[in-house]
Amino acid sequence: MPFATAQDGTDIYYKDWGSGQPVVFSHGWPLNADAWDAQLQFMADNGFRAIAHDRRGGGRSGQTWDGNDLDTYADDLAAVIDKLDLHDVILVGHSTGGGEVTRYIGRHGTGRVAKAVLLGAIPPLMLKTEANPEGLPIEVFDQIRAGVANDRSQFYQDLSESFYGANREGSTVTQGIRDQFWLWSMTVGIKGAYDCVKAFSETDLTEDLKKFDVPTLIVHGDDDQIVPIVAAGAKSSKIVKDVTYKVYPGAPHGLAMVPVFADVFNKDLLEFARG
Repeated sequence: MPFATAQDGTDIYYKDWGSGQPVVFSHGWPLNADAWDAQLQFMADNGFRAIAHDRRGGGRSGQTWDGNDLDTYADDLAAVIDKLDLHDVILVGHSTGGGEVTRYIGRHGTGRVAKAVLLGAIPPLMLKTEANPEGLPIEVFDQIRAGVANDRSQFYQDLSESFYGANREGSTVTQGIRDQFWLWSMTVGIKGAYDCVKAFSETDLTEDLKKFDVPTLIVHGDDDQIVPIVAAGAKSSKIVKDVTYKVYPGAPHGLAMVPVFADVFNKDLLEFARG
């Protein structure tokens, strides 16, 4: 299997499909690169080189005790980009992956980056603070940690409901969609999954967003029950300079894997990539 080597020697697995301008995808918590398969195939079918990696701690990448933080995740992304010697890259990040993309630009700049896409992404800050009253209270994240620590299998099965909006009237989310969420999540080691909660909830990415100097597409569902739009997309869109901001009415957090919403996102992604 193809691997890049991180700065600490950790193996970072990636899949690399198609040819053309590279589009590099970073997945959300607690999933792996397979969550992007539909978009990888779609972009490769439309003349792009589509790449996605498993974040350290899960999937086919190394499961390290340390390094489950956004600085290291961003450096791991850099390792993949450097290993493949990619240029003119379109970075796409969902949820925690959006934080990874944002911290990558904050730490590594945009020398290899042409455009960026943040989908239901965590920036600028998910945690509620005095300066960020729109965020979620620490107790929400403590409950997530407890779920991972005590019965992660059942926790992931339950989480898939709100992740995809299966608890909303008229939902078209199938049991198969929910089952794949559980399957992917269970490939993530408990240490990496647990530590990542702090990474995605408490990392302030405001200064990183200010360093964006490439065209950026921000997409957020207004029925996102995981990453509240008021604390995330709505705020990030006011910080990034060259931004196109799209709100999907009724869309859940995992909209890229839900029929109808996925079709709209794929179309918007392709149009933005070609634009």
